[in-house]
Amino acid sequence: MVTGSNDFTQPPGTTRGSFEAPDGARLSWLQSGRRSARPSFLLLPGWSMPAWIWSAQFGPLSMDRSIFALDPRGQGESEHPTQGYDIHTRARDLHAFASTISPVIAVGWSLGALELLEAIHRFGSMPFAGVVLVDSSVGEEPAPAPGSPFIDALQSDRASALDGFVRAIFASARPEAEVRALVEGALRMPLDKSLALFPRSVPREHWRGIVHALELPLLYAVSPQFQEQAWNLRTNRPRTQVEVFHRSGHALFADEPDRFNRLLIHFARTLSAPPPPPQR
Repeated sequence: MVTGSNDFTQPPGTTRGSFEAPDGARLSWLQSGRRSARPSFLLLPGWSMPAWIWSAQFGPLSMDRSIFALDPRGQGESEHPTQGYDIHTRARDLHAFASTISPVIAVGWSLGALELLEAIHRFGSMPFAGVVLVDSSVGEEPAPAPGSPFIDALQSDRASALDGFVRAIFASARPEAEVRALVEGALRMPLDKSLALFPRSVPREHWRGIVHALELPLLYAVSPQFQEQAWNLRTNRPRTQVEVFHRSGHALFADEPDRFNRLLIHFARTLSAPPPPPQR
């Protein structure tokens, strides 16, 4: 992820553009690679994180297709509107942007995975050629630990809580300049808006139902914290591809970028591969 300077917002080889969300909010995105007939990758960051957190993906994934990474409203370089921080509005933003670059293989990390599922549930799967969910709870058992202690910490000492959060999502040590850039970026969003991003009122069964009904090709890549959910999902939805990154933290695409990139490239190529011949 290191770009060679302390300006992480513009990874080498990328261009930045903007998109007008359905309610007029201006959203920023990063892009690399050339458009082709192949589905593009659309990378969606997690809670409070910027599009540039996918820096290790832009070069390798853009060898034969376009790569886009979206800054959701209030995050990264996107506008901070006064409203729209609920999961339904952000899912609408995501779907609207995906529709402008369709077809896409959407890769949602953490909260981004839930917003992707909500977008498909509410607005349809038309822009999407495949779905990759990265280290996010999808409603299978066992349920993750409640998030209230972290929310309490944010309300008590936000800067310290965010610093601890950023350091904890990586298993590998990160440069201090990168940690500071992620924390400072997250602090630009008002506290009440950042808390509104958590879909706490949505029951876990909601996500499980969406995933089980999903008709698109699905890859579920997780760190050890969600591996039991991953195996249960594959039992309940056998056509799901599961990959466990045992040596990674929550940001597994940054901890093991080479493996993650190879996995996405292979997944993308299987979408366009001809079906196997019928067995006799």
